[in-house]
Amino acid sequence: MIECDFCVIGGGPSGYAAAMRAIDFGQKTVLIERGRLGGAGLFNGALSSKTMWELADYYNQMRSNAFGYEVERYSFSYESLVHQVNQATAERHAQLQQQIEVMQAEQKLIYIKGQASLKSQTEIQVITAEGIEEVKAKFILLATGSRPRQLPHIPIDEYTIVTSDGISNWETFPESVVILGAGVIGCEFATIWANFRRTRVFLIDKQSKILPFEDDDIGAAVSKNLENIGVTIHRESELVSMRVLNGKVVYELKYRDGSTKSFEVEKALIAVGRVPNVEGLGLERAGIALQNGALVTTADCETQVPHIFAIGDLTADIALVNIAELEGRHAVEKAVGVSTAPITYKNISTIMFLNPEVAAVGMNEQMARKAGITYRVASIQYSCIPRAIAKRVKEGFFKIIVSDDPAMKILGIRAIGPQASSNIQAIALLIHLGLGVDALTEMVHAHPSMPEGVQECVRVLKGTSIMKPNALGNGISCKRVDERGNEYPIFADIF
Repeated sequence: MIECDFCVIGGGPSGYAAAMRAIDFGQKTVLIERGRLGGAGLFNGALSSKTMWELADYYNQMRSNAFGYEVERYSFSYESLVHQVNQATAERHAQLQQQIEVMQAEQKLIYIKGQASLKSQTEIQVITAEGIEEVKAKFILLATGSRPRQLPHIPIDEYTIVTSDGISNWETFPESVVILGAGVIGCEFATIWANFRRTRVFLIDKQSKILPFEDDDIGAAVSKNLENIGVTIHRESELVSMRVLNGKVVYELKYRDGSTKSFEVEKALIAVGRVPNVEGLGLERAGIALQNGALVTTADCETQVPHIFAIGDLTADIALVNIAELEGRHAVEKAVGVSTAPITYKNISTIMFLNPEVAAVGMNEQMARKAGITYRVASIQYSCIPRAIAKRVKEGFFKIIVSDDPAMKILGIRAIGPQASSNIQAIALLIHLGLGVDALTEMVHAHPSMPEGVQECVRVLKGTSIMKPNALGNGISCKRVDERGNEYPIFADIF
């Protein structure tokens, strides 16, 4: 039996980060992975899909003649796309694997490839290709990740009707595809396929707007951009049935007015969320219960058993790589007594890879209104930012939400447009530090640069911008919203 300080079950983003953090503290660490290092954050997930998005974005820009020039000769096959995606994931996987080998050689880590399950609150059994290994650990971290949710009435075969795991099985660009689910994953793949201009894309949305968790201005901008690149959005529609007939996907929709209509496409993607991988973990033998199919943890990632932690997609938290890594690191720091403060998600940065990208930190207006607080919000369109003008990009905006008091504590930011995700980190830091907008107003940014838009948005809130809201129509705006949702335009600082 192997005895150790930390046993980490799962080598995806959360588990890998946890193992490396445990090594930092000189802890004897065992990492167990049944599949491939990197998990869904690397394969069939974040890195692979974002590589596809980048390639699709390059291709779309090359095909565009909006700037007065055209590329006359070009070609791009699905085989080339898959090759580039595989190259990207292989490069990252090799980095992870190399580090594991070095840590093993230095006797800082024991890596076991196999299926792990809990025998008790301190013991783990691992079924490997060579036999059975047993591990006894002071702390156990469960990091087995998640998988795409499947619906029982849809015949998913991962070729004609697929989840995100099956897209790599395709051999060519489909002529047409329907996507069930207008959340982030569905909208991202709609963007990818539409940008390659080889596929007619249909998006099924139960709501009247896509991305219902975001403000109306974000949802409207994303919808407009998707439709501009040829995506058909089935709004306020409910899937009645989906089946494969003569090698094609036939699906029927029911609309809010009661009418129904059938459609036929070549392929279908089911993007209705993910479910945690809890099967076979032996949770019952450790006295750990599930709630709604997921592990319930404290703010410190602890389960009902204090020395057993659950991190990443395995829990009911947000399924993002950066959060998974944060939880993995925090759980180790909590276990060794370095961290005393609970984990916080207030300054988590997120990106939606759409057309163009959407970036976010903290609250949006929808959240602020639900909380019943009074706030101020300023926005500036890309059309008012010199770097965006130089790039000949006018679609997009920054929007900053602050508290309605002299401190103007930053509550959140939303950005939509090219380079959006690269321009919100200063705001994320201020939210993390609990600071207001003053720290940004007098910073000297490079010119011309996109972050100048963030700074000018802050100056609008302070009433010190060189661009005045009452002079530029919809280009720049500033308003106060009370706890009842009433809006009042602001043209100058009143404090």
